[in-house]
Amino acid sequence: MSNFYRAHNVNTGDITNISANNYYHYDGRSRNAVEKLREHIAAGAMPDSAERCDAPKCHPETRVAVQDELVNWIEHGDKEEEPKRIVWVTGPAGGGKTAIMGSTADTCQKKGLLACGFFFSSFTGSTNRRLKRCLVATLAYQLVQHKALRDVSERILSCVEHDPAIFEKQVEVQFDQLLLQPLQEARMDSDRPKVMFIDGLDECQAEEDKDAPRSPQEAARANAADQREILHALLKAANNPSFPFRIIIASRPEHTIQSFFTNIARHTTRRIFLDDKYNPDADMLLFLDAKFAEIRREYQLSASWPSSDVKQTLVENASGQFIYVATAMRFIEESSTPPQELLDQVMALRRQDVSANPFAPLDALYTHILSSSPNPLLAARWLSLVFRSSYLQGLNSDKKWSARKSLCMYPKNTRAISDP
Repeated sequence: MSNFYRAHNVNTGDITNISANNYYHYDGRSRNAVEKLREHIAAGAMPDSAERCDAPKCHPETRVAVQDELVNWIEHGDKEEEPKRIVWVTGPAGGGKTAIMGSTADTCQKKGLLACGFFFSSFTGSTNRRLKRCLVATLAYQLVQHKALRDVSERILSCVEHDPAIFEKQVEVQFDQLLLQPLQEARMDSDRPKVMFIDGLDECQAEEDKDAPRSPQEAARANAADQREILHALLKAANNPSFPFRIIIASRPEHTIQSFFTNIARHTTRRIFLDDKYNPDADMLLFLDAKFAEIRREYQLSASWPSSDVKQTLVENASGQFIYVATAMRFIEESSTPPQELLDQVMALRRQDVSANPFAPLDALYTHILSSSPNPLLAARWLSLVFRSSYLQGLNSDKKWSARKSLCMYPKNTRAISDP
């Protein structure tokens, strides 16, 4: 048994941290390697980061089926007739992918299954969350900090120590040297973690060259190239027998990503499409029941408010997209105006034809929220900055729609606009 077993606050010069059941020994050189690694991560992209404290999560008892399916695959996927190493969670914008990924990552963390993760975001948080250059370092940093992967940690830090320029190399090279090789060479405990999360891959964007600005078409091609590079590195890892983790990737079904999973990675990937199979309407009704119950308690309203027909209409307006009911409820509950009046306003919006555009009711709701802002001029100026910026000029129409979701950063009424 170690002389440090269950020791506390021991200082032997180079040891930086000793706690109850384990100790982390970083000599001066290792500390430098940890600090060097820390300089290249996107801390806000980690599953438990403070930057993600308000990130969307599944409301209790909603999206249970898909979460259970993911956790069951992580724990027992090896027993399937044709085991897959990657799961691709996909669906249209507003379908709840990030909420599902965040809630499932939390579950895996509690079960000791989570190895590491990266949550891309092109509209909220730090700039590093939308760039590929911080991906591998961020994943490696989480493995270094994982208490069940001490041998892996030492090998990752050794790599950083011997090649400080590793962070400037291609993604695949970084994967090989910072992740694959340390995992291949290390001794793995039986209680090791089992899964890696990559969320919002479609929001990964290429770095811009200020001296040579790209056209919208060039920007789209550069973004797609970076996403493909990441996908190839992940696939190479998944196909390596020594790589111990399953990989869950979430994104919209954009052409580059869908083509990769349909053609190149089809034998390695299991696809979960967030459609009616997972009964989103039932989940939305559960969500509405819970949120309206909170409002009734706070305002001492009748138990019959609102009627079942009203809730059903809200679900129908959502067209399977959780973001509609989440936005409506945030608008209703986060204002000094009586909630009955705000609900009446939402219900009074002209019914939209969803056959041509399933997001038409959501567009109408956003328009109403913005028009009822306490400072419409400021809201208009803020929107103008967003949509006229050269940054957004390179996005396709689907991502421009997604930009509207980022309006949750704007206070008061516009804060109602957010992810589910």
